[in-house]
Amino acid sequence: MWRTTRLIAGKDLRVEARSRVLINQVLPFAAVVMVMFAFALDRDTILEQVSPGLVWLATVFSLPVIVQRTFAVETADGALDALRAAGVPPQGIFLGKSLALAVQLLVLEVLLILLAIVLYRAQLDGMGAVLLVTTLVPATTGLAFVGTLYGGLAAGAKGRETLLPLLLLPVVAPVLIGATRATEAALGTGGTAISEGWPWVALLAVFAVLFGVGGTLAFGPLVEE
Repeated sequence: MWRTTRLIAGKDLRVEARSRVLINQVLPFAAVVMVMFAFALDRDTILEQVSPGLVWLATVFSLPVIVQRTFAVETADGALDALRAAGVPPQGIFLGKSLALAVQLLVLEVLLILLAIVLYRAQLDGMGAVLLVTTLVPATTGLAFVGTLYGGLAAGAKGRETLLPLLLLPVVAPVLIGATRATEAALGTGGTAISEGWPWVALLAVFAVLFGVGGTLAFGPLVEE
């Protein structure tokens, strides 16, 4: 299973490196979302206060685009069916695609945080950086697990381009809330203390573990259906 995980993740990342969808489409889309928020709000004090939420909102909006691209490659030429017919462990497929998706999301989140610091003048000190990095790990992992699980579920459905966001966005609401609160504590927006962010990190870790275990067990039956 772990060998399959490495191979699937490597394959997905190589496909992304060659197609450059993340760089040419997803990153510009997320950056435009952040800039449009800056124009819409147009007040430095408000932008600084809401910058953590805008970072994660842009990430969540970009998630369906990345997931659809990941599974479009698999379903276009029947690669996912071929993997199942060849007896490849579905757990390895799920974990491998989740790992590749997590890497892409992490690149996106780092860019958005840098944009928030530049555009919204968000502040980040040493302890805040530790909390922020710790927040990124479970939040990104949870989003990757949910995206892979529901991406596999919607891969063979008609109208999956509109179905996937409807399925995905309500489920990732806890990640959006928890990551926003933890990032608020990391950046110190609204007078939030660093210590207030750690319970939200724990919530994100529980979410990631639940969907990681559940997705590993359920991915095979869901894809077969």
